[in-house]
Amino acid sequence: QGSQKRSNSTPETPRPKRAPSSRSPYGLFSPGSFSPSVTPSQKYSSRGGRGEVVASFGPVQGPAWSGHGGCTIKLFGCPEENLTKPYKFMFQKALDVREALAGRVEELGEVLRRHHGLDGFTSAALPAQEPVTVLGQISCDGNGKLNAKSVLLVGDREHSGGAQVPLDLSELPEYSLFPGQVVALEGTNSTGRRMVVSKLYEVTP
Repeated sequence: QGSQKRSNSTPETPRPKRAPSSRSPYGLFSPGSFSPSVTPSQKYSSRGGRGEVVASFGPVQGPAWSGHGGCTIKLFGCPEENLTKPYKFMFQKALDVREALAGRVEELGEVLRRHHGLDGFTSAALPAQEPVTVLGQISCDGNGKLNAKSVLLVGDREHSGGAQVPLDLSELPEYSLFPGQVVALEGTNSTGRRMVVSKLYEVTP
């Protein structure tokens, strides 16, 4: 038995790398093995058949619509509430959105006051030892889901100045709330930092 001489590898004479085996699984399942004669795709700008119908179903390619007679459009409501010129959807200013939401809360608050026979609303941020009635929107104290421990009331602008106060709903027998809901609450806020709710007035259809 003769000893095999190990070849010396230097930067001037590097050792030749072993050629990959033809039985490698990577070669068997490569894209080239499935489509060896693939042609390079044409550029998008030089494509042909743009707008050409390649398949259709049914005898009618497109129904022909025709009408006769004239129609007029009449706007209902106050002129300042109607759209008289086009506008970009979801491009409203933040101040305009706030004004619209605040006005909506005031309208629903008046509906609640008349429907349930309430005397009036007070501030949700001031401490109150006796039960008081406040108006506002339901909110969440974070980005999580709304639960019994994370309910906030964002007070209306007229009475509460938009102040937020956490709600304690443990004394209510049942309730169903969602973020953004306009409600009137009756409860006590002895410390000014948490309101214990005893009654819940909701907007009913």
